[in-house]
Parts: sequence; structure tokens; C-alpha cells
Amino acid sequence: MLGLEPHVLILLIVCLLAACAFEFVNGFHDTANAVATVIYTNALRPWVAVVWSAFWNFIGVLTGGIGVAMGIVYLLPVESLVDQNVYHGIAMVGALILAAIIWNVGTWYYGLPSSSSHALIGSILGVGIAFTLLPGTRSAAVNWSKAGETGLALLIGPLFGFSLTIILMFLLKRFVANKTIFKEPHKRKPPPLWIRLILVTTCTLVSYFHGSNDGQKGVGLVMLILIGIVPTFFALDHTKNPLDMRDSLVKVEQVMQKVNPADLSSDDRTAVANIRQHTNSLDSIFAGKTEVAQLPQNARFQIRKAILLLSSQAKKIQGSEKVSLSAADRSSLDSSLKNMRTFTDYAPTWVLLIVSVSLGLGTMIGWQRIVKTIGERIGKEHLTYAQGASSELIAASMIGISTAYDLPSSTTHVLSSAIAGSMVANRGIKNLNPQMVRNIALAWVLTLPVTMALSGGLFLLFRAILG
Repeated sequence: MLGLEPHVLILLIVCLLAACAFEFVNGFHDTANAVATVIYTNALRPWVAVVWSAFWNFIGVLTGGIGVAMGIVYLLPVESLVDQNVYHGIAMVGALILAAIIWNVGTWYYGLPSSSSHALIGSILGVGIAFTLLPGTRSAAVNWSKAGETGLALLIGPLFGFSLTIILMFLLKRFVANKTIFKEPHKRKPPPLWIRLILVTTCTLVSYFHGSNDGQKGVGLVMLILIGIVPTFFALDHTKNPLDMRDSLVKVEQVMQKVNPADLSSDDRTAVANIRQHTNSLDSIFAGKTEVAQLPQNARFQIRKAILLLSSQAKKIQGSEKVSLSAADRSSLDSSLKNMRTFTDYAPTWVLLIVSVSLGLGTMIGWQRIVKTIGERIGKEHLTYAQGASSELIAASMIGISTAYDLPSSTTHVLSSAIAGSMVANRGIKNLNPQMVRNIALAWVLTLPVTMALSGGLFLLFRAILG
């Protein structure tokens, strides 16, 4: 299989199983966010709610696309980190997976709604920063522009979740005449049918969008493993013929010939020179080739690296005010680069399946601890029907919007913040449970630095052990 030595193949399988374990933990860690309200309000029996949520998480992974997954992949420029030593790739992916799992299991054990997204992203950043500490390292090990974009998305989500839920609760109180939805749920009786349908719908939406967003992070993690350990096999989409990108490459070269370096700043001239270097590299790889079988296996990774570096440099040129290109040329450049990126931005169907199954199975286990936190401990009063429905509706909307824009979102942070907002909407800030809010906030604040330090330390340890 893949022409790997047996011990390397075993290590690859172990890493893939660890990635499935992370997604499994993500399932039972974050499931409570979707099922807490329907269980707590007796809208659905616990086992029905959990199986229903697992199903929609599964569907979300399969149909959610790969935009968020690629955002995770490009946080860590594997093309700069990967070398001929396969054990270095194993050290990289092993450290970040293990660090994320340790943090997730620890916060779940103490019933704290901590973010799996933050744990994974912190682990990725930790490995990248640790890589720069290695002797002789010159290449950038973290895509800081992507990291900043990701961090901003994860910060804005909870703020909007908190604020919009307060507004929605105010509107419900103002315009809904039936006050049943503002009462504490009966311990044994289900809510009225119309409330029950609303709660089941919002549970479904949160479950689906959780799968479409958080599930994609698992897909990105698996792709990091595959590209990091066996780059020659998974650098490009095997369902596509790399020779088919030559037309797009020619169009990029034609547009770049119209750019006059003399009119540009020194940084822009460097970018243009780099673009021409990468296009020449691709031309030399494709020269004389008429069939895909004629491409050496190791050329696939070189093609991937050239495409991504070319795309990065072209983005700088497109954003420069001193580059004078017509609208038609800019459109041609943009569409050609997008076509070339379809060869690198992909995930095999089997990857989507193992991640969706892992997330779905994890969803059906271990939900009780965090359900109690969500339902009873964030505020000083028990969660009402209106609070549960409004919190989940806002959370589902925020996660769905993030997925549409290929941005990661923390289901845990958004929904916990939305529930806190619903508590504030009822009786003001004094209605929050200060000790639990303090504990949750502490877990949120510590997630990034702890996982960064943990994954970075593990990476340096594994590199030393594996050579």
C-alpha cells in the first residue's frame, strides 16, 4: 500500500486513527451544544436526541464542502515543513493531534464547554512556532495572515452570539403573546407541540452546521496527515490529470507578461520574479509530457508547492495599487489560479466518510456532563423554552454563515455565549452564574496558550526521538 515501508505504514495508520479519535472526542465534547436544549426541555428523549444529532452531524460533514478544511490545512504551510524525512512529518501531525485530544478530554472531564476548534488551531500554531526553533530553519512555519483571519472569526462569533440572542429574546418578549415559552420546563412533561417542533428544528440546524464546520476541521486534520507523511501520493487530487492545468498556466503567464516590473516597488518586483520562477518550474515539469503516467510520482509534490506559492505571490500582485492590469486580465488571472487550486484543494471521499462516521459516533457518547453545564450552570435560573430555541437559532445562523465564508467557527463558544445572552436578557447581568462563567472563560482563555505549548513541546520531543 502506497509503497511505504511497513513501520511507516503502521505509523501512518496510527496517526489516522488518532485523527479519528480527535473527531470522536469532538463529537461527544460538542454534542451537548446541539442536544442540551431538546433534552433539558424534554422535547426529545436523550437517546433520540443524541442519535438525531449524530445523523445530522454526519450529513453536515458529507455536504459541507472543504473550504474550512483547507483553511485548517493552510494554517500550517506543510510545503515548507515537509522534507525527505518521513518521521519529521509523523512528529508534526502526532504532536498536534495528541495535544488537541489531551485538552479536549481534560475539559470534557470537568464539564467545561471548551472549544475543539481552538484546541486544534492552538496545536497547529504550536507546532509551527516550535518548528522555527529548530536549528537551520529559515522558512515561515505559520501562515500568520490566515491565522489572524481565523482568530478574528473565532472571536467575533461569540460576541455576535451573545448580542443577537439578547435582541431576539427582547423581540420574543415583545411580540409573542403566549408566555408558556418563557417558563421553566416541566421535569417530566414534554413542551407544547409547536414549541417542541421549534426546539427540534434548532437542534437539527446546530447539529448540521456543527458537522459542516467542525467536521471540516477533522477533514483538514486528516489531509495534514496525508500530505505531511506521504506528500508524493496526496499532494494533488488523484481524480484529476495535472496536465490539464497547462491551459490555466499559459493564461497566468500571458497576464504576467503584461506587468512591467519597472513600474513596481521592490517588493512587487520580487513577487513578479517569484511568479515567473514558479511558472517556469511548472513548465519544466510538464515539458514533453503527454500522459499523466509520464509524470514522476515525486513531481506531484513539486507541482503542489509551485501552485500554492504561485497563488500566494499572485495575490500580492493583484492587491498592489501599482500594478496596472485591465479588468479582463485580472479576471483571467483569478479564474486561472482558481482552476489550478482545484488540483490542490481537495479531500478524497473516504476521508469525508471516516471523519463523518467518527464525529457521528462520538456524538452518541459522553454528552451528559456538558448538557448539565449548558442547561443549569451558566445562568442562575433553569433554561426556558425561549432561551433554548433562541440560543440555538442564533448559534446555527452564526456557524452557517462562517461555513459559507470558509471560516472556522466554535460551536461551543457561540452557543455558550448565546445562552449567556439569553440569561442576561431575562434578568440582566446578575442572572449569570459568576463561578461557572469564570471557569468557562478561563478554559477559553487558556485553550490557545496551553495547546500551543503542549503541541510545541511534543513536536520537539518527537523530533528528537524520531530523528
